[in-house]
Amino acid sequence: MIWVVSAYCRESKLIVRLSVGPRTYKTLNRVLISLQLSECKKIYTDQLKHYRFLIEKKMHSTKPRATNHLERMHLNLRTHLKRLNRKSIGFSRTVLMLISILKIYLWG
Repeated sequence: MIWVVSAYCRESKLIVRLSVGPRTYKTLNRVLISLQLSECKKIYTDQLKHYRFLIEKKMHSTKPRATNHLERMHLNLRTHLKRLNRKSIGFSRTVLMLISILKIYLWG
């Protein structure tokens, strides 16, 4: 199973970091390290248990409805890019192709 992890800036409403890979700490940590290096003030997440071990408590928040914008953007991605649907004709068979299409869609 492939995991798409993204970081969303609430002010600019843009994706600032994207990572695609297996559902492991390493894939998630790629995005979190770049957020910590950019000195972000707060990281809002859902309540997935992985986050507790990787994000400092003072930076981490799991408020209800704090991730609505990102979840909506993910819904738009799934709607516009049929490559993200496993049972469609445009399904990406390689991770490289999936990453390329996501980058073109988000930043192209």
